[in-house]
Amino acid sequence: MIKQRMSKDGLECAESTQADKTANALEIIPATEEDIPLILSFIKELADSQKLSHEVVANEALLKQTLFGDKQVAEVVIGYFQGQAVSFALFFHSYSVFHGRPGIYLEGLYVQSRYRGKGFGRSLLTYLGNLAVERGCCLLEWEVLNWNQPAIDFYKSSGAIPMDDWTTFNLTGDALERIASRG
Repeated sequence: MIKQRMSKDGLECAESTQADKTANALEIIPATEEDIPLILSFIKELADSQKLSHEVVANEALLKQTLFGDKQVAEVVIGYFQGQAVSFALFFHSYSVFHGRPGIYLEGLYVQSRYRGKGFGRSLLTYLGNLAVERGCCLLEWEVLNWNQPAIDFYKSSGAIPMDDWTTFNLTGDALERIASRG
């Protein structure tokens, strides 16, 4: 966060907070196939933090196929602080029928708990915002669990607006198989 202060001559000067300086030290790099074990560990940590560990069925072979195979369906960036991987974001392109343009859907953003509060989450969002603009996207969107108030507060402080008038639906497992077999 940049704080504004007045200098003795009355001119505004930007003053960085310690969190800004630390966040600026986060190096964000697109993941490679060699990062698959790291990506899977971040996915498991994210699921654990959201009390959803029982939902994780991803494995290294699936990640290799879907993230780095012939039909790449998502992308991952990894945040490094002082050479240590501390965060990641997994995202893919969506499409807005109303805007007639692509968007970026953020499927997962995670910062290890001991590195939270240093601006790394905001750095990842900024990175994705820049990527969305560079790619001509009209939006950056994601979901957050209703009970995760710290995440909700963080996203609101970033300027995000909750879409309270929309309800998310999904079909998985047997329900997905049933709808697919109705042909």
